[in-house]
Amino acid sequence: MFAHVDLVVHAAGPFQREEKCSVLEVAISTKTPYVDVCDDRTYALCAKSFHEKAVAAEVPAITTAGIYPGVSSVMAAELVREAKIESSSVPERLRFYYYTAGSGGAGPTILATSFLLLGEDVIAYNKGEKVKLKPYSGMLNIDFGKGIGKRDVFLLNLPEVGSAYEVLNVPTVSARFGTAPFFWNWGMSAIATLVPKEILRERSKVQQLVRVFDPIVRVFDGIAGERMSMRVSSKNTFRLHFLEY
Repeated sequence: MFAHVDLVVHAAGPFQREEKCSVLEVAISTKTPYVDVCDDRTYALCAKSFHEKAVAAEVPAITTAGIYPGVSSVMAAELVREAKIESSSVPERLRFYYYTAGSGGAGPTILATSFLLLGEDVIAYNKGEKVKLKPYSGMLNIDFGKGIGKRDVFLLNLPEVGSAYEVLNVPTVSARFGTAPFFWNWGMSAIATLVPKEILRERSKVQQLVRVFDPIVRVFDGIAGERMSMRVSSKNTFRLHFLEY
């Protein structure tokens, strides 16, 4: 399948509710370097389970390498590095914040991803304890800086939370996402509350929802624009730090 291919870039999301890492498996079996832009916790863990096979085959394989959690995880690592230099310890807390206006230029894929995430419990960490929270709850109003301003963001189950806890050893970690126009957030919250989880966890039914909502989202893209921003903040005993993109 990958004959005469130098690198496989897997960007065919959404990755939520995918049961197998088929593209990665083929890449390893054909000794083809691999990278994906996965943004799903379960898929990322599945991909990481192929670590030994990739090493044995001497195949470079990188998962979750998109804008987030890829770049945002690098931002988090930089904050942890700075904290270690300043105080010789990791931060007490890391928070990931994301904002996307309309579809963010990603089309129906981000809509499908968002709906599928609304069917998942949010995994976060509080002082070293793993906690499960309701999706699209825990609203915070976050300043994303010039051009974006303050936006409401809500809890979602994202893979960078687990890696920040396990790899960066930060005891309190969470991730939040918000969108525009502002009433889309109301809609997301309503879907998370009112639509049965069984529907939100089935890709075929979510695709039906996407077909209904995507034309509406595209209309409002012309009003809200197609922008995205992210902010990663860390806190230790004395200071609050953050990086923005």
